[in-house]
Amino acid sequence: MLLRKSLLNAYPVVAVLSVAMAAAQSAAPRREPDVPYVPTTEAAVEAMLKLADVKKTDIVYDLGCGDGRIVITAAKKLGARGVGIDINPVRIGEAKENAKKAGVEKLVRFEENDLFEADIHEATVVTLFLLPHINLKLRPKLLQDLKPGTRIVSNTFDMGDWKPEKEAIVPETDEDSYLSHKLYFWIVPGPAGK
Repeated sequence: MLLRKSLLNAYPVVAVLSVAMAAAQSAAPRREPDVPYVPTTEAAVEAMLKLADVKKTDIVYDLGCGDGRIVITAAKKLGARGVGIDINPVRIGEAKENAKKAGVEKLVRFEENDLFEADIHEATVVTLFLLPHINLKLRPKLLQDLKPGTRIVSNTFDMGDWKPEKEAIVPETDEDSYLSHKLYFWIVPGPAGK
């Protein structure tokens, strides 16, 4: 009887451990992220949205959205809708919580997905803070999936021989680092570069 009672007492512990292990496993990305998580500075977020001339009518996609700060700021300050895509479920959880705190969860959504596989066709603005080789790898998808006229802004890194329409310098701030100082802006061309 004593053995049966101790086994019954062990079941809740086993159940809690099982749930905790499953949660930990589900919080791991399905593959390693392409870039380390480095948040865009607040000054760069503002500058990126300004460089892209984001309006209320825009749909801003942030590929590798991290904590969601770009699409959240676009929604909160400009009324734009936004979609953040990140492969890391921990970042997606943070982004959803941040959107809720900012009161913009009706304007933004966050998707745990591989940025190379995500459906981005409805974007009117795409923001990036990736690495040079990832930008180059992503460029064919951007040109194929996005409509002509879609604006793209990259924090810190360019896209090789695809020359930007504009570049901008972000003034130094208290949250200064060697990143988030230079921005690049492109417009997706029409057929045959028109």
